Amino acid sequence: MTGQFSGKGSPPSATLQGRVAVVTGAGRGIGKAIALGLAREGARVAVNDINPDTAAATVKAIVAADGQAAEHLADVGNKMAVQTMIQSVLAQWERIDILVNNAGIEPKATVLAMDEWDWDKTMAVNLKGAFLCSQTAGRAMKELGGGAIVNIGSIAARASGLRDRSAYAASKMGLIGFSRECAREFAAYNIRVNVVCPGVIETEMTAHLRQNEAQMQKWLEDIPQGHLGEPDDVVGLVLFLCSDAARYITGQAINVDGGKVMC
Repeated sequence: MTGQFSGKGSPPSATLQGRVAVVTGAGRGIGKAIALGLAREGARVAVNDINPDTAAATVKAIVAADGQAAEHLADVGNKMAVQTMIQSVLAQWERIDILVNNAGIEPKATVLAMDEWDWDKTMAVNLKGAFLCSQTAGRAMKELGGGAIVNIGSIAARASGLRDRSAYAASKMGLIGFSRECAREFAAYNIRVNVVCPGVIETEMTAHLRQNEAQMQKWLEDIPQGHLGEPDDVVGLVLFLCSDAARYITGQAINVDGGKVMC
């Protein structure tokens, strides 16, 4: 596999030049920052989102910075849509080296009040979407000799204090378990699978939560570094895990949270 680690004796490299990456939910927030970061490192980026306007904006930003990107609209919870997306990427660029499963939703409701549709939709996007994309892209990576998958989880799977988010927390806990088993199976195909678990990041998804001053104060008290994260704080770790510099790392879930959750 061109550009991928294939054995001992090769010095690890962090470059992603010439590789092809698929980033789901890349129209805004963390996903957009990851797509831009991958493009800066030389990867060609398939920008996935369900919103054509935000997907187009991410592609435009990458192209404006002299990167290569293409828009791929698809609901990651839909098997046919995912298969069509992956086939389109392969038809355009003939390979997939990197998959970042970032797409996610976070409905707010107590367990007693939550609608079944909200629960099912959260599982479909946050967990089933990662399964479908990993399965479909993984088949292509296997044929091509390897690759790297990074799933964007959350410290909600590991920390208390996130109220009225049972579906979100359950989906992210499930994502860690899925990623561990996926890493175990995919190791035979030279495909690494890891999870990045952000803390509270300043994105559109958390904007309404950050308007609550009491909640903000509680969050800051629990973060040793004393401030919230930004999307770019997540990008560096993702780029590392996608590169050959992380060639001996798989099956790990790593927090990016200013120290809120420690080993």
